[in-house]
Amino acid sequence: MSEQIALGFGNNVDYEILWDSRVVEDLIVRHDIHANELNQEREIDSERDLVISILCFLRSGNGGERFVASSDIIERFSQRFTKKITLGGTSVRAAVAMRTLGYRSALHLVTINDHVRRLIPADSFYVCSNSQDTLYPHLIVQFDEGTRVCANDIDIRSNRANRIIYHNDTDNIRMHLNEEFAQLVTNAKVLLVAGFNAMQDRTLLLDRLHTVLRIMQHLPKDALVYCEDAGFYDPSFRKLIYTTLAGRINIYGLNEDELQSHLGRNLNLLDAEQMKTALEDLHQLIGVPHIVVHSMHWALAYGENAENMTNALKGGVTMATTRFRYGDDFTPENYREVEELPPNPKGFAFSRAIKLLLGSKICCTPVAQVDQTNATTVGLGDAFVGGFLPGLLPSAARSW
Repeated sequence: MSEQIALGFGNNVDYEILWDSRVVEDLIVRHDIHANELNQEREIDSERDLVISILCFLRSGNGGERFVASSDIIERFSQRFTKKITLGGTSVRAAVAMRTLGYRSALHLVTINDHVRRLIPADSFYVCSNSQDTLYPHLIVQFDEGTRVCANDIDIRSNRANRIIYHNDTDNIRMHLNEEFAQLVTNAKVLLVAGFNAMQDRTLLLDRLHTVLRIMQHLPKDALVYCEDAGFYDPSFRKLIYTTLAGRINIYGLNEDELQSHLGRNLNLLDAEQMKTALEDLHQLIGVPHIVVHSMHWALAYGENAENMTNALKGGVTMATTRFRYGDDFTPENYREVEELPPNPKGFAFSRAIKLLLGSKICCTPVAQVDQTNATTVGLGDAFVGGFLPGLLPSAARSW
């Protein structure tokens, strides 16, 4: 097996609904929901709870991931909307994105069914840890900037576009691993570690991480390991991951919401001084050689000789912006078109300011200037990973 990019470890099927404010407003009235009930921390045990959770995210403009009591809630809610069935999970979405540009990958799956067989890149090598077909759908709710919902005493208008993920996914909660994946990483130059965020049992997670360490023993000595953060069911599990895999992770990647969650404070993403302190604090907290943060304005790498990730960062922001504009069905021509777009002014100014503060320890690439309605907001971080990882291959000039 000659694939240079190996991607693990979870996957799933997504129900991407088409937002319809009229349907949401009807549910607000039907379930008699009022403004004083909008508590984002409530458990989601019913469709009513799910609607309240969505309204809280819409009000804040934030994205996130939440656990629901039953997949039946997702099935019932999704039937009220037009929906598209796609593949989810950072590893699989990254594989689909990079395959469009000609890069094949080796995959570890935990879920297999007819949707997965139909939508996964046909020439991908993979192993699956599940011997039976299963389906635990993830509900993907996307909203645009300016999306308004007005019913009862609720009147909300979103201040930015974002996405929310809901699921009750037994396969990803258990995250059983197939150690035959070790046979698919023997020639890999890059390994992605992602997908453990749905797990709920600390002892089980620790067991899975030791399996990952055994699989890593089969990597070439010069292989790079990229670990991607996510919205964790139990946020404390993040620390267990980066401490257990310490010494083997080369790059730790996350988005702006996850960065703020790690640090426990809100950040002005365009304030270079504030972000400098945030990066220094996160680097000390996690203790890996390089941190990568991807946001709506820019993406950056922090650590020694960060400039070596210039190509990777450019590939990441281009891939994410291409998905933002064109969704799943983008073409190489769409990618090249986005690649040539000018940077957004705010991101460009920030990238220059933070470079002056951190010198060779920072590499920052502004996102392209794009004015887009009905944009795709789900999977942008996954698309970033799919564009970023090929830039780490030996063919991309670097010196580690």
